[in-house]
Amino acid sequence: MNNSREKFSGRISLIAAFAGSAIGLGNIWRFPYMVGENGGAAFIVVYILCSLLVALPVFFTESLLGRNSGKGLVSTMNTFFGGKTRKVMSVIILTAPILITSFYSVVGGWSLDFFVRACMGEFCDISKEEAVQFFGKYSTSVTEPIISHFLFLLVSIAIVSRGIKKGIEKFNNITVPILFLLILLFIFYSSSLPGAQEGVKYLLKPDFGKITPGVLASAMGQSFFSLSLGVGTVMVYSSYMKKSENILEAGSYTVFFDTCFAILASFAIIPAVFSAGIELNAGPSLVFETLPYIFTSFKTVSPFLSYVIPVIFFLSILGAAITSEISLLEVIVDYLVEEKGLSRKKASVICFTVCLLIGIVCSLSFGPLSGIQIAGKNIFGFFDSISSNLFMILCSLIFALLVGWKMDRKTVWNELTNEGRGKKSVKIYPVLYFWIRYIVPVMLVIIFITNIFN
Repeated sequence: MNNSREKFSGRISLIAAFAGSAIGLGNIWRFPYMVGENGGAAFIVVYILCSLLVALPVFFTESLLGRNSGKGLVSTMNTFFGGKTRKVMSVIILTAPILITSFYSVVGGWSLDFFVRACMGEFCDISKEEAVQFFGKYSTSVTEPIISHFLFLLVSIAIVSRGIKKGIEKFNNITVPILFLLILLFIFYSSSLPGAQEGVKYLLKPDFGKITPGVLASAMGQSFFSLSLGVGTVMVYSSYMKKSENILEAGSYTVFFDTCFAILASFAIIPAVFSAGIELNAGPSLVFETLPYIFTSFKTVSPFLSYVIPVIFFLSILGAAITSEISLLEVIVDYLVEEKGLSRKKASVICFTVCLLIGIVCSLSFGPLSGIQIAGKNIFGFFDSISSNLFMILCSLIFALLVGWKMDRKTVWNELTNEGRGKKSVKIYPVLYFWIRYIVPVMLVIIFITNIFN
């Protein structure tokens, strides 16, 4: 084990880091439009079940692997594989974090740009039609989204370059609590808008007739995307976890906070969508088309609020985007430091450059490169789809099989029960181990095959 690796200061910092990785644009940006596209309340029910029955056990396996090895993603996998298999495995497990980091920073750039515009007062007086048209013009342009993508990625990599305690831990400890306070504020206001109650009903009354294999696949993909499973973030963060921490507790808290925040974000945004009369299937642009209209409505209450609220909110969305982005960047930077022997700063520069270039292509896929379609999607959508629905599921399957069938059972028991000191962990261990060994792999295989044909 590499004892020189930094450790999180304590349980609060550890939970904040895991929660920060999970609570980000996946909840505020992605989850609401996934709910809108996949049947509302029915999708939420399926999502919760997927999170508890599959995503949470996978979190345990990935966390177990990371803390036990005390190493990064590739180094941990190298302890199980050799020869050509090791090289192929390295390519597979590094593809998802690189792709996600790249297209995610494009959306993070959108958040940064909207924050700046909010500071300039551009959302104080804008109609819902203008809000929809504005984002359409903005996202398909060339210069502004790329500049925002560059700046967002630069800020994120600067935090990662400072290390765990001075960079990642400090940022998460400040940002995560603010997010919950602000999302509750927007639920209160959004639900008071004219026509918003229809949106609330949409989120509370499930129509289980809308559940299809595609909805199931989307829910599973979203739970993995939101929790950053199968991309190494949980594994790398867990390698910075002290042995005294309980893996089951850390994972349970993370899934709880992540699921709560995702549902809260839906109740903040979907009612406003109904009130604004915007289509639920607007896709990735949903949040950026809806929120400016919400802010305009504040003007009837107070001109001051119509300026301050969007500034604070987009700052918080930006912070949430960064907390998730830095967890993904850390996977790549840690690999370059550990496997290639680079300094953290040099590794950060290389990581920044690669993700910047891929992200530029993703950004242009909404404009000049929109004619390039892969499996019926633009480049951005294709990267999003294969990352969350294929690579993340495949890598999670590998992690589950390693813990359930490859690792020494005594080692698994020691990690999951803190060598028998965790009383609750000891009680649920037999069921959990059976679930990880037999049930989770079958579920993941079914979802993986469904996603391929979907």
